[in-house]
Amino acid sequence: MKTSLFDYVLPPEFIAQQPAEPRDASRLMVLDRQTGSIAHRVFREIGEFLRAGDLLIANDSRVIAARLFGHKSTGGKVEIFLLRPLDASGREWQCLVRGRHLVEGAQVTLDAHHTAPSPPSTPLTATIVGVEESGLRQVRFSLPLWERLDEVGEVPLPPYITAYTGDRERYQTVYSRDPGSVAAPTAGLHFTPELLVALRRHGVGFDTVTLHVGLDTFQPVSVEEIEEHRIHTEWAELSSAVARRINDTTLQGGRIVAVGTTTVRTLEWAATGAQGLDPYDNTACPWQRTAAFAGSVNLFIRPGYRFRAVDALITNFHLPRSSLLMLVSAFVGQAHTGDPDAGRRILLDAYAEAMRVGYRFFSFGDAMLIV
Repeated sequence: MKTSLFDYVLPPEFIAQQPAEPRDASRLMVLDRQTGSIAHRVFREIGEFLRAGDLLIANDSRVIAARLFGHKSTGGKVEIFLLRPLDASGREWQCLVRGRHLVEGAQVTLDAHHTAPSPPSTPLTATIVGVEESGLRQVRFSLPLWERLDEVGEVPLPPYITAYTGDRERYQTVYSRDPGSVAAPTAGLHFTPELLVALRRHGVGFDTVTLHVGLDTFQPVSVEEIEEHRIHTEWAELSSAVARRINDTTLQGGRIVAVGTTTVRTLEWAATGAQGLDPYDNTACPWQRTAAFAGSVNLFIRPGYRFRAVDALITNFHLPRSSLLMLVSAFVGQAHTGDPDAGRRILLDAYAEAMRVGYRFFSFGDAMLIV
């Protein structure tokens, strides 16, 4: 399929610059993927569309203070964006670096973040130790960075959010636990502790997996044919206890409801690639056991993919030409196996309806429940 098929025009005023308050006051579009019918609700009413015995699975990864600022000995300003640690100590990282003449051997002194409680006791420096073909840098810090992130870093927001000045904790889910992401799993931003308690009382289970979201998650697909796109690799983990509850839920007739596309990738990998199976082999049995794993995930879900683990999806409205939009199109399209383009058409029609009635898009925007 052509990447251009997943393009759409979004006027800037539809990009949410502020989150809904409280979190569960965001709007909720409920899309029936079989019929294409749409209901407009508020997120706190999501329990009306879930059943006792369903199991919500969410990504508990926490966004780290990945944006650092500093200066060279000449006074030149430098910005360092952490992408992923290259060693267990947190001293060496792969980074996106902005500044002049940042060649191998260049050294940067990091500035304390303005919210740091006190000046740093020991200056923290960063040295460029490698330059990759892509332009990314390998950076070695003078001290283990995990211990100093809150002192020198800030939680990054996506570049399309330009007017938010509130607490960066609002860009974390209320159940975030395991630090490692450079962008939030935003479908989970709508949940409040009170809503989760209410859903449990309704008989809906809740469990978490971990996938550390990389910067490339939100990048548009640049190749002409989507099959030629090479998805980035992220680290994920699904415990044996959660895998057991997922399998028990499915066997007992409950639905697995994924909170966000990062959770989808984790669950579908656990049902395929983590077990040595080809995710794109649609001849396998219609239900595939979910297995525990910890390791790399690089599953590119696009139209034609057959979902093994996920029965319903909570997600936000995604960027044009993105792999996330293709994943959601594939999920909608699974209900229309005889028409490989049905999912894309139904989803983009839903997006057009969302714009018509004033939904807010992207990370701080409104939500969809696709059943």
